Amino acid sequence: MPENGSLANCCEAGGRALRPGWPGAGGGRPSANLRPPWVAPALSAVLVFTTVVDVLGNLLVILSVLRNRKLRNYAGNLFLVSLALADLVVALYPYPLILMAIFHDGWALGEAHCKASAFVMGLSVICSVFNITAIAINRYCYVCHSVAYPRIYGHWYTPLYVCLIWLLTVVALVPNFFTGSLDYDPRIYSCTFIQTASAHYTVAVVVIHFLLPMAVVSYCYLRIWVLVVRARRKARSESRLHLRPSDIRSFLTMFVVFVIFAICWAPLNCIGLVVAINPEEIAPRVPEGLFVTSYFLAYFNSCLNAIIYGLLNQNFRREYKKIVLVLWSPWFCFQAAPRGSHAERQQGQALPTVSAQHPIQGDTLEPGSETAARRQTQSR
Repeated sequence: MPENGSLANCCEAGGRALRPGWPGAGGGRPSANLRPPWVAPALSAVLVFTTVVDVLGNLLVILSVLRNRKLRNYAGNLFLVSLALADLVVALYPYPLILMAIFHDGWALGEAHCKASAFVMGLSVICSVFNITAIAINRYCYVCHSVAYPRIYGHWYTPLYVCLIWLLTVVALVPNFFTGSLDYDPRIYSCTFIQTASAHYTVAVVVIHFLLPMAVVSYCYLRIWVLVVRARRKARSESRLHLRPSDIRSFLTMFVVFVIFAICWAPLNCIGLVVAINPEEIAPRVPEGLFVTSYFLAYFNSCLNAIIYGLLNQNFRREYKKIVLVLWSPWFCFQAAPRGSHAERQQGQALPTVSAQHPIQGDTLEPGSETAARRQTQSR
């Protein structure tokens, strides 16, 4: 079987020799015969589709949270905006560079862009993992520690948590520059994390940046669903857990985001663990198609979250429609806005105050207002 592309990057002289696909390394095209013919068109199609949906979808998520007061007022939705930004950055920088590498059949933008592209790719992946973990912890605290939740996620605390996530992400990427693990892989036309650069570091990356966060997220959602099932089995008067149907849908939505992320990134991380056992022996035996397909899944994940929100969350779906309508026919919306606002004012005047026995059923990704729910419970 042809030599594994990642192993080829760890070539003689400590990885400092010219890599296949780089200008000056035999014309920059010696790796073409190592790659199946379907890789270039398939990867191009995946990247083009992913980039378009990634940019449009994640911009819709960010605009929806900014426009909708119900979505904007909940602290946990800041993690969704952070997750959307993490997915968005790869579509704005690394993906277009990968498309250029496919067009040139090799990396033609120099080592600086290669390192920067691989860094941004890692930034997106690790930041996505940390945000998904933070969202799960947020839901867990709301359900399992509702009394302490307002103190843990106060008005200014959540933005600090988001900044901490991005800071930890940057810190987590710093060791890559000392291990030389950010390099060009000709099999996937990408500057990315090279699994064979350091076996010990690869194991550490998979365990700390994937397995451990996934274990934390699994524990949080398992505890949530155990409490939800118990609360449903008890009478409402006996249960201390008061969750609306919209809260259950929000947990389900983020659980689906977690499951899909795990499915998309598990193959690549499993390959990394297997290769780390013995890079020189195992890396050349990894099927080319399996490795490339694992990257297809990983790239494709960045555009899926916005689709999941639209499919499973009514508020996001409504905001998507409003934003698209404004962009599609801005003059019509500008004329219709005053009439709609007047109709809403009349409807608001005609509606009496909501009874405490029938709370408003919102459909947000953040659980309902804790303070309001607690007041309603005390009034009963």
